[in-house]
Amino acid sequence: MRWLPVLTIALMLPLASCATVPATYLVDTKGPYQLDTGDAVRVTVYGDADLTETYRVDDSGSIAFPLVGTVPVRGQTTKVAAARLAAALSNGYMRNPNVAVEVAEYRPFFIQGEVTNAGQFPYVYGMTVRAAISTAGGFSDTADRNRAVVYRRQGNEMVKGAVDLDFPIYPGDTIVVNERWF
Repeated sequence: MRWLPVLTIALMLPLASCATVPATYLVDTKGPYQLDTGDAVRVTVYGDADLTETYRVDDSGSIAFPLVGTVPVRGQTTKVAAARLAAALSNGYMRNPNVAVEVAEYRPFFIQGEVTNAGQFPYVYGMTVRAAISTAGGFSDTADRNRAVVYRRQGNEMVKGAVDLDFPIYPGDTIVVNERWF
């Protein structure tokens, strides 16, 4: 009877190595929002209603702005984008332009895997993985309902991380809901 605990541990030890923890990679969730292709921004030029309009960030990461042409904004905050537009306008077009930039429409996020409707969906500020799955029609019958994998561009590289369902997502993220194993 004294050997029963030893036998139990000896039989359970090989099974413990079967339970693996998924690899988790750093996915940055802090910092101000950075503009990128697909975002639509509302540019307000105070004192000039003709220039106040919504503009889309194009594939090159620029805004095609009247009078000054293309202004690069990819990777910039709305504050920096406003300063760049003001500097371009002050270069021979306006005296001391006052420009404000705000995000009018975020670029979409993508979801694939074990969801009802995989694809591209509009981003709403403050979304989590759980909200994104709901937007895609919910889980499929075979989905892992505890975690997902998020792919996010950080600078010039793509990072991924196994995350829980309350993890915040950003525009442009790709979420993969894996199949459960049991």
